[in-house]
Amino acid sequence: MPGSNEPQTLGEQPVSWLQRYRIQLFVRNSLWLLPAVAIVAALISVSLLTRFEGPAGSQVNISVDTGRIIMSTVAASLFSLVILVSSAVLLAVQLASAQLTPRIIAMVYRNTLLKLCLALFVFSFTFSVAVLVRIEDTVPRLASYIAAYGFLIDIVLFVVFIDRIGKTLRPSSAVRTVGLAGREVIRAVYPSLLRDQSEPAKPVEAFERTPRRVVTNNTDGAVLAFDLKGLVQLAQESDCVIEMVPRVGNFIAAGDPLFWVYGDAHRLTDSRLRNSVAVDQERTLEQDPMFAFRIIVDIASKALSPAINDPTTAVLAIDQLHHLLREVGKRYLAEGYERDSGDDIRVVFRTPDWEDFVQTATTEIRQYGGDSIQVQRRLRAMLKDLIETLPAERASVLQKELALLKTLSTRAFPDLDDQSLAQEDDPQGIGGSSDETDRSHTD
Repeated sequence: MPGSNEPQTLGEQPVSWLQRYRIQLFVRNSLWLLPAVAIVAALISVSLLTRFEGPAGSQVNISVDTGRIIMSTVAASLFSLVILVSSAVLLAVQLASAQLTPRIIAMVYRNTLLKLCLALFVFSFTFSVAVLVRIEDTVPRLASYIAAYGFLIDIVLFVVFIDRIGKTLRPSSAVRTVGLAGREVIRAVYPSLLRDQSEPAKPVEAFERTPRRVVTNNTDGAVLAFDLKGLVQLAQESDCVIEMVPRVGNFIAAGDPLFWVYGDAHRLTDSRLRNSVAVDQERTLEQDPMFAFRIIVDIASKALSPAINDPTTAVLAIDQLHHLLREVGKRYLAEGYERDSGDDIRVVFRTPDWEDFVQTATTEIRQYGGDSIQVQRRLRAMLKDLIETLPAERASVLQKELALLKTLSTRAFPDLDDQSLAQEDDPQGIGGSSDETDRSHTD
């Protein structure tokens, strides 16, 4: 009650961050949402057009039977087109899952061209059927023209769709798409360049105290994202420090610790804290740059399996990992805490460091490609280039990976000539030796 001396809990928001995030994720991942909207839009469009054309006397100078035959043909053809496109999408998803990695399926469903094409095909089909059922004594002119010419446009879009979907699922296009998405996430999560941060990170005192309260998780799944700004505001309003226990991308079971709260935060409810973290079945890229590395490494690992034995695809994957590591290496990686406007630590969270990124990008490819000279040479070229182009503080981890590569080539190839070949750096794997290597052979 107003005027009471009892502490008041922080009020729940009408729409929490978690609800907004789930809506956004649903819209991005949903393949049926746009087609469903297209059905409603088509019905409304035909209803408005026929109401206008009837009183205006707008009609086509053909018989009613001919108009019905034309609209029936258009509707049947468009229905077949919708089925064909849906089958093509399902087949593409199966092929991508089997040949590349199941982690790339979500990106297929997020394809903007796919959603727009399917929505337009469904719109045209519904529009033509709605026109067909309204043909009685006359054939409406404008509605019939839209249905007929829209069908021709759909045929062109279908050809474009088949061309694009076929090219998108090639290994080179798939890893490039993931690489571009990964770079966008890296720039969003780590906006500051390394040289912009001259002061060393201050120690986090929250770890030195025992948490006053533990907030547990309610659902099983991977941590997709969290509301950092919202948590800082909650901690500031409650005068406490909030530590998020799992890292983005980690699996967390129901009952596991989700937050540790330091300080007297009795006004802060568990539900508001839980509504600041999104947990679902599969990781996403929004706040998880490591997931981009994971997808590309999985594609390379599958290519290097004995059943496929495609080291060139692995080299294409390393090309994208090379760019991602350079993007991460030149940026300031978050120290794992966030301060409020008064420079007080309010939120503590876990974040991958430079060694985590390097090990994720190289360890499995090095192991699975241990008997491939092409893969070893491309990895060596990547590591040497990163040592030369990134700040000096990034070099020690890269030097360690180079030493592991040398040990691997010595163990994998008993022949000294093969060892020497594997220990050269080559940006193409085989066939693109650097000028210094070429000169060393001619000396």
